[in-house]
Amino acid sequence: MSDLHVERTRPISRCHCDSVAHFKMSGVHSMLQLVVPSEQYLPSYAAALRRGWSPNNERGAAAALEELAQIETDPAAFVASLDDMDGRGAPVKMPDGSMVPRLPGFRRWMWDGEVVGSIGFRWKRGTVELPPYCLGHIGYSVAPWMRRRGHATSALLSMLDEARRLGLPYVEITADVDNLPSQKVILAAGGALHERFDKPPQFGGKPCLRFRIALAS
Repeated sequence: MSDLHVERTRPISRCHCDSVAHFKMSGVHSMLQLVVPSEQYLPSYAAALRRGWSPNNERGAAAALEELAQIETDPAAFVASLDDMDGRGAPVKMPDGSMVPRLPGFRRWMWDGEVVGSIGFRWKRGTVELPPYCLGHIGYSVAPWMRRRGHATSALLSMLDEARRLGLPYVEITADVDNLPSQKVILAAGGALHERFDKPPQFGGKPCLRFRIALAS
């Protein structure tokens, strides 16, 4: 556990409702909403993509361009695809171009007067285990111009409530060995290092760290 001091007050969120998180850490204050993706927020989301941000840390700009194309083709279908609790959507493209089955999951957008990032949750029903091609239950990305404001930690703390309602004993989150800011976010949310491992071939075999956050009340 990190020795950073954390104070937070936030109401319980629901999978299909907006949640508000108020977070203060070491003098950094974040007032953030996790919002269910909708066409109301879509122009701001698309603007962030065009500005160079990507919600996919592994595939980067390629994923952002694909999403922009989907938004242009059918914005309603794109928004609907982000909340897939049964994992019935299209297969997921890996960094090496291969395709893998989609897991049940959903995404929430970080809203602070504009879309400033995205956080997603995925899992397999009936088990806490994940297939090798899925690096963790939770993944998040904050726009570069909105980092260092506590948004990632605030969003992660709120997302943990979603995981508790699914009955999972813990969640796993990964961070690259050299990604110290992401590691600090996970530690501040109660994470503990579980193991060092090499990413699967789809991700290039790069060394990585796997953290666990216990979800017991």
